[in-house]
Amino acid sequence: MEDDHTVTSTTDGPRRADDADADDVVALLVAAFAEDPTWSWAFPDPQRRAAQYTVLWRLIVEGAMRYRTVWLTGGATAASVWVPPGGTDLSPEQEAVVAESIEAVTGAGTERVLLALEAFEQAHPRHEPHWFLSLLGTAPAHRGRGHGFGLLEANLRMVDAERSPAYLEASNPANVPLYERYGFAVHGEFSFPGGGPTVVTMWRDAR
Repeated sequence: MEDDHTVTSTTDGPRRADDADADDVVALLVAAFAEDPTWSWAFPDPQRRAAQYTVLWRLIVEGAMRYRTVWLTGGATAASVWVPPGGTDLSPEQEAVVAESIEAVTGAGTERVLLALEAFEQAHPRHEPHWFLSLLGTAPAHRGRGHGFGLLEANLRMVDAERSPAYLEASNPANVPLYERYGFAVHGEFSFPGGGPTVVTMWRDAR
């Protein structure tokens, strides 16, 4: 999840993205995560990172599109990708090709990416159904205006209406205090080898 340090409300209400928005959502997320400490570790070549991100983010966005749980702010300033209770990040068909798809754009770096994905999967709590915030990103030109966290606030109203818990992974630990403002508490953390980044997992009880 990328950072958006100034928390204010958005001026345009969010809407559910549809298939026609997929390219815009993916492009926004590619730009938003360009310098993310965790994902830039998984994809260390800055010259190839955007193309590599595009493959992975497209799989994740299209996976969530099955549920209509991708949101865009007005003006496409920020996007969020959620997986509903009982859902999965990827369809069975996507799961079957994810390693091959990543290898096609990372080559020898495939193992590092798959290691990252497996670490996220292993850390994910399964003790009760919950909404999972897979990705939240703000377009770089609109950072610092609260679009990302305004979108999160709107999404959490939906979560609260269902009286459901929520879960996320802070791929940038600097964002942990911001998520705590919205009721998330630290659930755990994990780190990658060789002095790699630390990811903080966060849980928000049902309200």
